[in-house]
Amino acid sequence: MRRWRLVWLTVRFLVVRSVLGALRVGPKPDDKDVEIAVLCHQLAILQRRVRRPRFNDSDRLLLSTLARLLPRDRWAVFLVTPATLLRWHRELVRRHWTYPHRARRAGLPDETVELVCRLARENPRWGYMRIAGGCAKLGVNVSVSSVRNVLRRHRLGPAPRRGGPTWVEFLRSQASGVLACDFFSVETVSLQRLYVLFFIELGRRQVFLAGVTAHPDGRWTTQQARNLAISLDDDGRRFKFLIRDRDAKFVTSFDEVFASEGTRVIKTPVRSPRANAYAERFVGTARRECLDWVLILGRHHLERVLAEFVDHYNTARPHRGISLDAPIPLEPTGDTSRPVERVDRLGGVIHEYRRAA
Repeated sequence: MRRWRLVWLTVRFLVVRSVLGALRVGPKPDDKDVEIAVLCHQLAILQRRVRRPRFNDSDRLLLSTLARLLPRDRWAVFLVTPATLLRWHRELVRRHWTYPHRARRAGLPDETVELVCRLARENPRWGYMRIAGGCAKLGVNVSVSSVRNVLRRHRLGPAPRRGGPTWVEFLRSQASGVLACDFFSVETVSLQRLYVLFFIELGRRQVFLAGVTAHPDGRWTTQQARNLAISLDDDGRRFKFLIRDRDAKFVTSFDEVFASEGTRVIKTPVRSPRANAYAERFVGTARRECLDWVLILGRHHLERVLAEFVDHYNTARPHRGISLDAPIPLEPTGDTSRPVERVDRLGGVIHEYRRAA
């Protein structure tokens, strides 16, 4: 509407000037007036095609300067609003009186930044001051504000919102106080079925062979639990939890033995072997590496074979879950110049390698 009004006023002005010129009344319109009218009309056409024109810095400088030379009531000729012109002028003044920045101080060394980030990631409950104190203990002087800036720059929030342990770290920390038990059966040469009860520590994968019997009733199972509890108490070892399945051989007196030691018994869901995965994995390892290659003659023979295999499992066999270490690591020999010798166990079914004495 505003554009049509401007065009109409321009046409009326030119017509009136032409009529007055024909009657020789008033001044005759010159070429400059006609040129201004043409430019105004072309500008109105361009405004219809471009809704929002783009201005660069030089355009803003020129228009904001001309706005100071033109009366306020004539600002309607600008394509932008008066508020935009005033804002451009304020930005020009601000840039004109901006002083150069001072030289920045040298940042922290890369080693210090790496140390701060490492302490923050490995200790999510440490605050800024605790991290600064940990660095000072290591001979690295860093202020609390610098620690905060480093952590912000590396997207590490303040404690305790920095994040918790991963699932692997959480399970490993809990596994050190968890014990699991299970039965597995072995067929002898005479097709007699023997049952083996064992316990395994989830933290270091150490296996405790409880016993072998052909008739696993509640009294026998409870007695093996007492024997294990006495052995663990002599070694000063305590466990918070015991994981077992819902086998009928685990009677109430079996649970009471561990409850008296402060161990809580956790029963796995029905038909859920994965809930006791560590024990199930040991059964598979014992079969693949030992029992599938040996003919078992009787109970005493099975006890000797399993005792030999469990000793190998605890002291010599590497485990992926504990960084290829053994549950009970032996003292390594420092002399690597000694030749490597092979030790046969179970008649050569299992081979162990060590440095010669």
